Amino acid sequence: MKCPYCNSEDTRVIDKRPSDDKTFRRRRECEKCDKRFTTYERIEIVPLTIIKRDGRREDFDRSKIRIGIMKACEKRPIAQEKIEKIVDEIENELRNMDTTEIKSKIIGDMVIEKLKSLDEVAYIRFASVYKKFKDIESFERELKELKRG
Repeated sequence: MKCPYCNSEDTRVIDKRPSDDKTFRRRRECEKCDKRFTTYERIEIVPLTIIKRDGRREDFDRSKIRIGIMKACEKRPIAQEKIEKIVDEIENELRNMDTTEIKSKIIGDMVIEKLKSLDEVAYIRFASVYKKFKDIESFERELKELKRG
């Protein structure tokens, strides 16, 4: 890191601490002119691209996952913290994948699996939209599968 006063590259960190969620504050001192200055280091998050069923591409938006889960969990005894935990888990799993382009089906499958273990009613609600149930027989098949599984 170059000193902003004398342009020397001989500087050292004398203090570092988190500044907020995604930045770190570093207090530095120049070995040449002895002046101190502050720098901020920010974690760069690589943007994820979601490939929709129809082939369109859009930026990842975690709020869409949260909204879908909240609709499925509406009027169910599920704490908001549990919903946030699921959204965090899904985002972390997506960011740990070897690609930055992810099919929406992968996200839907993740939500389905998380809801299945959280609440069966929320699972069926989400599945009915996600799997596009066309009739009551579709519901019955899914319910039988849920009872077996």
